Amino acid sequence: MSEQQAITRLILLRHGQSVWNKDKHFTGWSDVTLSPKGEQEAERTGRLLKEAGYTFDICFTSELQRATDTLKIVLATMGLEGIPIRQDWRLNERHYGALEGLRRWQAVRQFGIWPVLGTQVCFAAAPPSLELSDARFPGNQARYAGIDKSLLPLAESIEQTVQRVLPLWQQTILPEIQQGKRVLIVSHKNLLRALMMQLANLSQRQVMKLSIATAQPLCFELDNKLNLVRYYYVHREKG
Repeated sequence: MSEQQAITRLILLRHGQSVWNKDKHFTGWSDVTLSPKGEQEAERTGRLLKEAGYTFDICFTSELQRATDTLKIVLATMGLEGIPIRQDWRLNERHYGALEGLRRWQAVRQFGIWPVLGTQVCFAAAPPSLELSDARFPGNQARYAGIDKSLLPLAESIEQTVQRVLPLWQQTILPEIQQGKRVLIVSHKNLLRALMMQLANLSQRQVMKLSIATAQPLCFELDNKLNLVRYYYVHREKG
């Protein structure tokens, strides 16, 4: 029993399928909605977590609708609408710079193969950068008006995405886990890669190979020193 009590479970969840996931756009910080399939995925995840006996004390999510809507659907399905939710721009997806909004073939035609492919395979490779005047730059968007523009990205590598989220992880999320709170984080593929790098002590190469399915909850079991014991996808029990 004492061993069980020493284990803390953290759930990481990528949002459900978005309309741009479906059409294979570079999405990043572009604020697109869930597809009907994505809404169904979120509801299914809520049922799965509830049936598996999970509950939460606090949730973290990004500023982007596809993540916040996924979280709302999950919590409503679980009957947990009243628990605290903290939104933070540092949990937003990696910013794809000038690639945002483009389909892959459009991006290759406009910028060439390596500026596009390199961002997918190299930890430190950033996509082509936006101009400061571009409407896609978060510094030109009202929801980020209270944030120092120098902190907001014109484009990001995975390495820069890790650096962006680390202060939030270390100063805000980890203290909640240390207090024994049951935490759910609903975010985005590359941001969750960045968190998994910290949790599982992954190398840059391992991070780039990570595949994270939409709306499939990942459970991280941590000991009382917050060292990783194991992690796994939560699945419905058979039988």
